[in-house]
Amino acid sequence: MTLSPAKWPWPALVLAFLAGGHSLAAEIEVESQQAYRDAVQSLQPGDTIVLANGEWRDFEILFAGNGTADRPITLTAETKGKVIITGQSNLRIAGEHLVVSGLVFKDGFSPTNTVIAFRRTKGEHASNSRVTEVVVDHFSNPERHETDFWVIMYGKNNRFDHNHLVGKSNSGVTMAVRLDSEESQNNHHRIDHNYFGPRPVLGSNGGETLRIGTSKYSLTDSFTVVENNYFDRCNGEVEIISSKSGNNTFRGNVFFESRGTLTLRHGNDNLVENNVFLGNGVDHTGGIRLINKRQTIRNNYLSGLTGHRFGGGLVIMNGVPNSPINRYHQVEDSVVENNTLVNVEHIELAAGSDEERSAVPITTTFRNNIIMNDEPKDSIAVHDDVSGIAFEGNIVSNVDTSELGDGFEHVDSPLDRTDAGAPRKLQVLERDAVGVSWYEKPGYGSRFDTGKTTVIQPGSESLAEAVAASSPGDVIELLPGNYVAARILAVSHPLTIRGRATDSEPATLGFERSALFEILDGGSLRLQNLAVDGSSAPDAYGNAVVRTSRYSMLINYRLEVDSVEVRNLNTNHSFNFLKIAGSTFADDISIRASSFEDISGHVISLAREIDDLGIYNAEYINIADSTFRNIQGSLATVYRGGTDESTFGPHFLLANSTLDNVGHGKRNKSGASVFLHGVQVANIRDNRFNASRPIEVETTVGEPSTTIEDNQFIDTPEPLIAAFVRR
Repeated sequence: MTLSPAKWPWPALVLAFLAGGHSLAAEIEVESQQAYRDAVQSLQPGDTIVLANGEWRDFEILFAGNGTADRPITLTAETKGKVIITGQSNLRIAGEHLVVSGLVFKDGFSPTNTVIAFRRTKGEHASNSRVTEVVVDHFSNPERHETDFWVIMYGKNNRFDHNHLVGKSNSGVTMAVRLDSEESQNNHHRIDHNYFGPRPVLGSNGGETLRIGTSKYSLTDSFTVVENNYFDRCNGEVEIISSKSGNNTFRGNVFFESRGTLTLRHGNDNLVENNVFLGNGVDHTGGIRLINKRQTIRNNYLSGLTGHRFGGGLVIMNGVPNSPINRYHQVEDSVVENNTLVNVEHIELAAGSDEERSAVPITTTFRNNIIMNDEPKDSIAVHDDVSGIAFEGNIVSNVDTSELGDGFEHVDSPLDRTDAGAPRKLQVLERDAVGVSWYEKPGYGSRFDTGKTTVIQPGSESLAEAVAASSPGDVIELLPGNYVAARILAVSHPLTIRGRATDSEPATLGFERSALFEILDGGSLRLQNLAVDGSSAPDAYGNAVVRTSRYSMLINYRLEVDSVEVRNLNTNHSFNFLKIAGSTFADDISIRASSFEDISGHVISLAREIDDLGIYNAEYINIADSTFRNIQGSLATVYRGGTDESTFGPHFLLANSTLDNVGHGKRNKSGASVFLHGVQVANIRDNRFNASRPIEVETTVGEPSTTIEDNQFIDTPEPLIAAFVRR
């Protein structure tokens, strides 16, 4: 008797004959975690497990089996993008010739240290396997400084391609290749056609997007190929890619407005070719950093890069004599050739030169490169002896090469030359050509003023109701009058609250709780054309106008204060304008054209990361065209401790402002009107200090830039600037 397909005795199996007389392969559709676990126990070469569409919560997937090259075992989705792995979930792959595709990890995080691991346990790796068309979207541990990884590759001959990784915002590398066992060395992995989407500034070490190897195994070869990937605004830290092993190839990738560099941090014999770096003038965008032996950097195109020092457009480092494996090996026997650098602001040669890093580059060639600027610029910085670099056949325009001697030809139109620079037919990878086609890539633009505008009148609950009903990007416009909030207003998305500049009387905000606004994870706040009065706040210490969530925040926030009058923050001591918690981070805090008067605490205190691990609380603090009067604490306290060199900031600007009687309160521990510790870029100019405590700047690591100029100090001590040495 022959059974029709409708009467097959296995309702979950659809059997299909394979070409060439192979045995039957099963397609097993599962709708529950238990059904999945049952199915995976008996997988045979050629089998496929199909997860039903829908949400799979708290699903720790173990996909183990042994397929063959022509009959792999597959785990996939019923419909790509419709299978959502959420909650506390992860994926482990172990065996041979396995393929995973079509899954989306979102709205959760891994309960272990990895979301996708190419192994089951140590010693049980995946080899000859593939993960393709998988999405990991903001699947971050809720504790900002709890380290985990999204993808770790082990084993040999694995491929990770056409995937979409976006929004990792806690500590830890987005993707790593590990070489911590013989089975994972000389691995010949391929990482290609992936979309590495925006990674926000972490504000500490541990924010790399891709790392291959570690210091311990850096003299071991990996043979990993990284090609045709798109790195879109990957800003975690100064190393976008950290290569810490040998014989890797980085080819055909695009780095779009990404802060930091492709860094050959450890290991030898690596190749960097045919990559495109497009900075578009964005702050700290970088290119390639060269360390170690026998490296080749060729045929790359770099444009509009602004990064400097270790994050420059092209950086050749000094090394440490007889360097330990985890420091800086000398640049030796390397080649930098046929690259094109257009409007790259900083090319750093013998970078990092200091008492420890004194081993200058040797037996290295720099030839047939094009370096050009639209306007004349001293874009090449020489930090030590570069006689060990042979300069040959380079074409330059609007670049000063006087410190370098021969090997440079100055021309008006260098791009007309075909005997130097990157290939004219160099292909620039399109963003739509990577990742998956069925999952939207993040857009561009402002967080604010992208939604609807709601006009409200004074009332006991009108502001609270409007905030609660708002959506991302909305504007709440206040008519003149008094608005006294009886509850803390939670801001969980970008929101603008403003008065009307044309009104003769301002809208005035008061509050009866310990804070007026609390910025939650995902929130940002813009205040415009308002008055804020703290007279109604509780008679208790520690109040604030704006505070961050008291818990770890994964999404960086922004706070903008424009044309706002703040007064009477003095119902008790330590009343701050902004009060932050640890494990929170601001991309930008700005105060413009505003006034602050009678405050018993600080205006801005960013000093909650005190473990001296290179962690800090805000990237940019910009204060301009404002007045501060009778402030018992500091106008600004900004702290970044430790000696780590992997971050960009903090950056601090104070300009065209007046400080009158600032900093004299007994609880102002710094004793300064402005206290900066470990700030990387400080610019204090054109201000008037009257009867205030001094500016104090403590420089720490890196090459901090501190400019204090054209200020008036009336009954105010001169600024104190000193290198900080921990005793």
